[in-house]
Amino acid sequence: MTEIPLIVPIGTLPVTEYQHPLMQAYWVQLDTQFKPVEEVFEAVMEEALALLTRAGIKDYLDAARLIGKLGRGAEPMLAFLEAWPSAASTLGEAALPEIMAVIDKMQRSPNSKAITPFLQTLAPVARSVQTQAQMQHYLALTLDFMERTTGSIHGHHTTFPSPGLPDFLLQAPFLLSQLSLGGLKNWVEYGVRNYRSHPERQIDYFTVQSADSRAVLQRERHGTLFMDVERRLDLYLRGLWQDSDQLVPYSSAYDEIRKPIPYYDKLGLRVPDVFDDRAGVTGMDRYRVVLAHMIGHRRWTTTQVADNWSPFQRMAVEFFEDCRVETLLCREYPGLHRLLLALHPHPVEAACDPLTTSCLRHRLAMLSRALLDPQHGYHDADLLDFTARFHALMAEGEASTGAIATLALSYVARTRRQTDQLAKVHFDDTVIDYRDDNRQMWRFIEEDDEGEIADQHRKMDKSEELKGLPPRHYPEWDYQSQTYRPDWASVYEGLHPSGNAGDIDSLLQKHGALAKRLKKMLDLLKPQDKVRIRYQEEGSELDLDVALRSLIDFKGGAQPDTRINMSHRTDGRDIAVLLLVDLSESLNEKVAGSEQTILELSQEAVSLLAWAIEHLGDPFAIAGFHSNTRHEVRYQHIKGFSEHFDDTVKGRLAAMQAGYSTRMGAAIRHAAHYLGGKKADKKLLLVLTDGQPADVDVHDERLLIEDARQAVKEVDREGIFTYCINLDPKADEYVADIFGRQYSVIDNIQRLPERLPELFLALTK
Repeated sequence: MTEIPLIVPIGTLPVTEYQHPLMQAYWVQLDTQFKPVEEVFEAVMEEALALLTRAGIKDYLDAARLIGKLGRGAEPMLAFLEAWPSAASTLGEAALPEIMAVIDKMQRSPNSKAITPFLQTLAPVARSVQTQAQMQHYLALTLDFMERTTGSIHGHHTTFPSPGLPDFLLQAPFLLSQLSLGGLKNWVEYGVRNYRSHPERQIDYFTVQSADSRAVLQRERHGTLFMDVERRLDLYLRGLWQDSDQLVPYSSAYDEIRKPIPYYDKLGLRVPDVFDDRAGVTGMDRYRVVLAHMIGHRRWTTTQVADNWSPFQRMAVEFFEDCRVETLLCREYPGLHRLLLALHPHPVEAACDPLTTSCLRHRLAMLSRALLDPQHGYHDADLLDFTARFHALMAEGEASTGAIATLALSYVARTRRQTDQLAKVHFDDTVIDYRDDNRQMWRFIEEDDEGEIADQHRKMDKSEELKGLPPRHYPEWDYQSQTYRPDWASVYEGLHPSGNAGDIDSLLQKHGALAKRLKKMLDLLKPQDKVRIRYQEEGSELDLDVALRSLIDFKGGAQPDTRINMSHRTDGRDIAVLLLVDLSESLNEKVAGSEQTILELSQEAVSLLAWAIEHLGDPFAIAGFHSNTRHEVRYQHIKGFSEHFDDTVKGRLAAMQAGYSTRMGAAIRHAAHYLGGKKADKKLLLVLTDGQPADVDVHDERLLIEDARQAVKEVDREGIFTYCINLDPKADEYVADIFGRQYSVIDNIQRLPERLPELFLALTK
């Protein structure tokens, strides 16, 4: 390389003289007196000379000199000198002017402190985006973020820097490891839109600390999200493995140093919140393999006392037991074998040097592969011997954890090496990430520093257990920011417990006179026009035309048609109804001037309404709801569309109980999920409540009112007509905000059993 002429500007004599004239020329061109830069200059230049062209070196030093003159100290210059050669090798040297333009805009704005984190993360960001075009999108996103959040506090447009920009830049490498650029843009957009005027909340969001931040990040992440397949996984557990334990996700995104792995404990089966496709295996199948492995342990593994065993011995026992469990799983479902081999690493036999490195994990990973894969290709004599002994033991039946442990201890005794204690451990191709951590396999008689006492698996207490299907997650409307909080409310649904059906029969007898009056109204509403259904083997009358043709065929020796009857069905009324009953704590209050509670009167009214709709023949469902924070909205099925109003349904009605709070928006969305699936010309969602939406984790009383209002708008767009029957004397203050004109307030609650069926008939006549 030709030497750059040594031109030393007046007043900028270098502090240090380098022996190599070319390095001296570079130092002069950099024109700085920062001591920290001087200490690393030769090292960074060696990397730069290896990665950059001659023109690129000149631009590199010019840019670094400019950054050093910004008045921000040595840190930005150091960050750039260290980051740019690596970034340039990924993006190309032509990307430098755009990066310098961003630095210039930051320097001219109140955000000059963000230059250092921007440069500190430049190299990992470049490795994530890979191309100059993608880097342009990232830079544009950064500038847009800066411009929209700078000076937005109290309207001072030239004073305040962006509170969240430095934190966003420091988090950028992690965020880009989890999100595409499109996903990152959506994540940033949510934070800017919602927290532009809230500095503290903006910082919480862009440091990925707030619940909103993690929820939006989860929504935008790639791969198969647990929340999207939770119900399918639950059915997989129930159908294939006859196990109904709770599935609990953990985040794999926030711990870069020590990645969590699957495990199970007293609260359920813990699985990652997202799985990418890998080695030809979909994220969904990876979930299936993880769950199958844990179910295998729960079914076949017995707890072992571990106090007198070394860590090496316990590790070997775990590897052997994992393979025993997987062998038994493949006997039951052979298709699992293909997935296990695809996900199990296949270490190269000579990859680890036993003279300089601890090869313990490497040997066990090879052994594990050999125990599962007949075509493993290894030649180690000990490995082949113990593989044969393992298969001989398994050929006798299921073996046992104790028998496998004995085999594992023999393996340890034969293969132990002095170098297993070395600090340098070979980890490549040794991580089998679909296996759990085996914490339930061990029991310690005495507590020590090596492990905790194993938590024996048990079912949750009554107070802990969330019965029914896994939760369905719904967004919630934030009226202040005019945006949805994604996957905010968790709705747990289940079948309502049963009680004494005779109690409901007694209530119907109590209102016998009202029932007679309703029956006259119902007879007028019943559709009178009939449609003939022909070609029936069984029916209400003979279809003469078909019967005559069948007789002629019979006389002529041909096979007669046996469908000679016909039946009728009424036509002209096609409506599906779902009654959503608020079962919050306030229903336990007594009605003024009566010994009855609001809940008891609601039972009477719902019973009469169910009787009336059963008489009409309309598809009809009843559900109750209450909530205990956004994490637990309970939705209880009392009557399904396909069920008749019989003793089973009456028993559930009789057992209705009230408690907790009223998160109405989530319940409306879930009810619409079921009602929307019905084929009907008209779909009616009746909401029976005694108060405004509220919950213990919400302090802004308008928040849930506005969310319920938004939910009503959503279901209206789906063609569902929503109508509210409100028992609160103060309902006029809020009910119109939610339901518009689609509501009735019943001031005299004692008339509810009469008014509810009448309202239904008026709405559907």
